[in-house]
Amino acid sequence: MRLRIGLLIYGSLETLSGGYLYDRLLVGYLREQGHTVTIVSVPWQNYVRHLGHNFAPALRHALATADFDLLLQDELNHPSLVWLNQWLRGRVRYPLISIVHHLRCSELRPAWQNAIYRPIERRYLRSVDGFIFNSATTKQTVEALIGSLPPHTIAYPAGDRFPEAAEASQNLPHKLERLGPLRLLFVGNIIPRKGLHTLLNALERAQLPGGEPVLHAGHATAGGAKSLATAGALLGGAEPCRVGRAFFGRAPAHRPL
Repeated sequence: MRLRIGLLIYGSLETLSGGYLYDRLLVGYLREQGHTVTIVSVPWQNYVRHLGHNFAPALRHALATADFDLLLQDELNHPSLVWLNQWLRGRVRYPLISIVHHLRCSELRPAWQNAIYRPIERRYLRSVDGFIFNSATTKQTVEALIGSLPPHTIAYPAGDRFPEAAEASQNLPHKLERLGPLRLLFVGNIIPRKGLHTLLNALERAQLPGGEPVLHAGHATAGGAKSLATAGALLGGAEPCRVGRAFFGRAPAHRPL
């Protein structure tokens, strides 16, 4: 059976982030199976403006008249859908399935801010018919927030999803035996929940052959001075860092690193 599937996201599916890569690979797989996937793009704005999307006539009309068998929603879009999903009840027949990468209200920030985000995110999570989780941890986080879960599955972003990476990993034992420093590449946003500080703490304590480890790091999206300040703090702040070097900047979209 071939399905007509919608995927609702912010901006472009080509956005450089792990979550968008996950969604992009999912879309590619579904299309390979013969399903039709239509991208419903909502503009990137700030959180307050995203809440206003719930009442946007154009978006309401597009979803109410869409000929879908299933609508996937990236949970990142929860502020744009928290009341819109309720409005769709009784107007559409297709189920609403949320793809959950992580929860905004579980990120490290001042408690009062998460106290604002939490009820909005909880209301959204309770408005859908099912979930696709990227990990068991994400599932447990959602379950702790809303209680009993509707139908769901865990679709892990397997490490072998890139054929070229799987081939390169076969040579890893030989590379580890060679002389010279351990060279690591971190590609991602420099924010605490990515865990880069955990890696750096481990490197600081490790006794590795071949000299000090070399870390190349950067943020995949333009974050400006605030991201760079965060990166500096994660990489030791004012304290000297034993990791050899670190580079920061936007990753080229079409050039191998």
